[in-house]
Amino acid sequence: MVFEYAPAPESAAIVDIRPSYGLFIGGEFGDGHGEPFKSVNPSDETVLAEIACADEADVDRAVKAARTAFDTVWGPMPGAERAKYLYRIARIVQERSRELAVLESIDNGKPIRESRDVDVPLAAAHFFYYAGWADKLAYAGFGPDPRPVGVAGQVIPWNFPLLMLAWKIAPALACGNTVVLKPAETTPLTALLFADICRQADLPPGVVNIVTGAGATGRTLVEHPGVDKVAFTGSTDVGRQIARSVAGTAKRLTLELGGKAANIVFADAALDQAVEGIVNGIFFNQGHVCCAGSRLLVQESVAGDVLDRLKTRMATLRVGDPLDKNTDVGAVNSAAQLQKIQELAQAGEDEGAERWSPPCELPPQGFWFAPTVFTNVAQSHRIAQEEIFGPVLSVLTFRTPEEAVTKANNTPYGLSAGIWTEKGSRILWTAQRLRAGVVWANTFNKFDPASPFGGYKESGFGREGGRHGLEAYLDA
Repeated sequence: MVFEYAPAPESAAIVDIRPSYGLFIGGEFGDGHGEPFKSVNPSDETVLAEIACADEADVDRAVKAARTAFDTVWGPMPGAERAKYLYRIARIVQERSRELAVLESIDNGKPIRESRDVDVPLAAAHFFYYAGWADKLAYAGFGPDPRPVGVAGQVIPWNFPLLMLAWKIAPALACGNTVVLKPAETTPLTALLFADICRQADLPPGVVNIVTGAGATGRTLVEHPGVDKVAFTGSTDVGRQIARSVAGTAKRLTLELGGKAANIVFADAALDQAVEGIVNGIFFNQGHVCCAGSRLLVQESVAGDVLDRLKTRMATLRVGDPLDKNTDVGAVNSAAQLQKIQELAQAGEDEGAERWSPPCELPPQGFWFAPTVFTNVAQSHRIAQEEIFGPVLSVLTFRTPEEAVTKANNTPYGLSAGIWTEKGSRILWTAQRLRAGVVWANTFNKFDPASPFGGYKESGFGREGGRHGLEAYLDA
């Protein structure tokens, strides 16, 4: 007898998506003066809402509103009072967690169980965590009387819209800064719902401002002379442009960019546990993760066994409706991203790597890509060097720990890595030699608001999360 999963859809009725959305400036929603654009459901390509686009004048209004709030209300406010607002926001995020999770999955395409169990709880946790720091900044190690920097211009990506918002806004507000945030043009809806949460929390007008738009809006925000601190998470190419535009100014800058993380499996690892970590490392959020374990480095003596177990596990992954609680892999976020994934997967085949995907019936509408693994991959292949940002795993082998480290570091990126072994000494030896900002041992993709996150080389600089995440928002 074959047991099949019955459909277990989460109801979309809890979310009230308006036909159109404006900009959130000075505590109020208003029209944008750029050309409006559509937000599209990636699972079926239906239009969700029309979104206002901020032009230069709109961005200028938002920055001025943030400056006024910083000078008159938020900057002078005692840390203990700021903490109350952050706690209130965190509690409202928890109270509206189901609504936020459903909206995130509809707008982004990620499975509801990831939105529900990871994104939203972690977003609330970041506000709780930084609320605790708001009245203790003198003890953070950045001087006895640290001061806020001023107005923070923040640009976030589409892969974790609400969580990236929390990573940016929570520490900025805890330190006494005000914010102008631009969400990604393909996933603006949870940021706009967060604007409503700010009003519900009675956050003073102008402390948080949200301007929607495409790359031109983000560029205008980053280059605005009234912005004191720029925080960006996104592609390495855009990060380079931002670094050039900020160079020579007094603006603070943190960049969290791309990655091509190595997930290293030694022969003595618990292989079933490692396979779960491999699957979580690359197929979580459809591979739309900057720290995804997109390169599997497995010791030669167990490579065949690991691949057999991996393929068996991949055959159980369920691809489909993001709102179905049984779904493991949802929709690719946009047509443009799907095209990029398809292009690089084809490049892998053209360069001689062997491609495999489990039998998988993809929905007829929307943007979908089956979980894919490439073997016989050379380090020179594009799929071993370039960030695919999709559910595509490249497999390489090694014989010695030294070879594993050499291959793991043979990338322009340095954001994260994973190590699977039963020997603690080998974990420490390997981790010390990896050029990666975050190294997981016998796990992968684990996050905590008290733990710093960031990279080296072309993965950016600066840290978000933990005590370290306060530094860029303080002027000691």
